[in-house]
Amino acid sequence: MSATVLTTEDLQEFKTELLQEIKSLFENQTPSQPKKWLRSQEVRKMLSISPGTLQNLRINGTIPFTKIGGVLYYSQDEITKVLEENRIHNRFS
Repeated sequence: MSATVLTTEDLQEFKTELLQEIKSLFENQTPSQPKKWLRSQEVRKMLSISPGTLQNLRINGTIPFTKIGGVLYYSQDEITKVLEENRIHNRFS
């Protein structure tokens, strides 16, 4: 049985090849689609609102939601629709 000796240069070359391969994998990856369903924390962050404000929006029916097993989900499309419907157009003369 013969032994193979690895040098520091061999390891450095392996590292360079590995990093190039990983980089190419990330570059060839297609951008992911936006999430269809968001959780409360994501919606609060997106709208820059507090948990209480989000609860009020749910209670008064402004933002529709789905509850599954105690977890609230919000449709990305519905949130966008609510934002568009409540857009205020200021017209200055």
